[in-house]
Amino acid sequence: MSQASHGVVPLNTATLGELDPRIVVPAYNRSDLVAGIVHIGVGGFHRAHLATYADELAAAGHRDWAIVGSGVLPTDAAMAEVLAAQDGLYTLVTRSNQETELQVIGSIIDYIFAASDANPLVSRIADPTTKIVSLTVTEGGYPVDEDSHSFDPNRAPAGPGSAFEIIVSGLRRRRDLGIGPLTVMSCDNVIENGAITRAAVLGVAEGVDPSLARWIGETATFPNGMVDRITPGTTDADRQLLADEFGLSDGWPVITEPFRQWVIEDAFVAGRPPWEELDITVTGDVEPYELMKLRLLNAGHSSMAYLAAIAGIDFVDEAMNEPVISRFLSRFLEQEAGPVLPNIPGIDVPAYQASLIKRFSNPAIGDQISRICLDGSAKFPKFLLPTVRSQLRAGGPVTLSALALAGWCSYLVGIADDGSTIEHAADPDLATARRLAKESLSNAAHFLTYERVFGKDLVANDRFRAEFVDALHRLRSTGVRATLAAVLNGS
Repeated sequence: MSQASHGVVPLNTATLGELDPRIVVPAYNRSDLVAGIVHIGVGGFHRAHLATYADELAAAGHRDWAIVGSGVLPTDAAMAEVLAAQDGLYTLVTRSNQETELQVIGSIIDYIFAASDANPLVSRIADPTTKIVSLTVTEGGYPVDEDSHSFDPNRAPAGPGSAFEIIVSGLRRRRDLGIGPLTVMSCDNVIENGAITRAAVLGVAEGVDPSLARWIGETATFPNGMVDRITPGTTDADRQLLADEFGLSDGWPVITEPFRQWVIEDAFVAGRPPWEELDITVTGDVEPYELMKLRLLNAGHSSMAYLAAIAGIDFVDEAMNEPVISRFLSRFLEQEAGPVLPNIPGIDVPAYQASLIKRFSNPAIGDQISRICLDGSAKFPKFLLPTVRSQLRAGGPVTLSALALAGWCSYLVGIADDGSTIEHAADPDLATARRLAKESLSNAAHFLTYERVFGKDLVANDRFRAEFVDALHRLRSTGVRATLAAVLNGS
């Protein structure tokens, strides 16, 4: 007996007409769509962001910018299975404090699982209709030294089967067939993500064929971009809610917030969608916008998340309901991160800071603290430490930043304030981070010798080292809540 016979409709092309009328479905003919974009790394964020924009373009009559999704990791098999069963369709669930809106997104018209055989994905990249290859491979997924922008295959996968090897193979085929170059567009939270992507692609290409690397460097484009939309991981409870309240069976819906932002550099060699028709900023200089987002939203998230985890808090909105955490975050944004930002055209920074507090406090999102605690060793050097260094140069405050980093160190030791064991989120350098954190139990400043994160300068800075050591001692002796209260009250 089918699910539909029990009152629950499985999501696919044939059942769109049967869905609850509260669910918005594509009004355009998906069979008319042409895939101008190939996306590597289809997860929640991509489907809440780029794929949603592509859906809106299709609805407005722009049919050449649909998406072929792909996954290059064995773990992507689950996404491949769900999207195959649902004809590429999925439900975008947008939650605010007041209401929940459901929309079926139809812009992903195919999905290629490339972990076992990359050739179909290479062929798709080489297809003349493909104009853009986009990717979300996480902040730690780029084989590039972020300071020097030099290729470093030891920092992330770059060999056979990796996203960058596949992109290079696709570009090589385009060159050999005379099809011409395309644009490679990162959608990850990485400063100068276009430049980082360019270094990764050219580094892999140089190892394959130096003449290919030259051709790519001279013809392909790699726009920088800033992306923003909070998208927590999908839970079984989310799936069950769709079934119970809307009669819809969706194997992998996406939960997100109403807010979204995208600022993209206008550097597309093979054409691009008419982004300007949507709420997308196309500009010649993305850097001020990305610095704002990374140093306010991303740094704010990470700075409060590890403290919340030690305090035994599971969700971001629950953390924000605690006055000491909310005050800590507001003061960090206003006094430490905000003052050292560059001028950002058209942006009211205090209003943006206030919007972050509101977004983080949204109880309808259910954003997990454990999700925010992912990849600390990759995030802190990009999100928080530039603020620390700028404030140290200016003689400004670093107390709250030091406290956030002490929170990360305490989290890595693995014991919460109530004595329970903390289950650590994934991190590209977790073993080293945990070892140095445990060694800090006998010498608090020893954690700052973590050169991959702190470089060589911060452990040598007397003021920062003293602030960090004091914060770590306070956390270990009095716990998160008492420490925050004391620091915020100036004692």
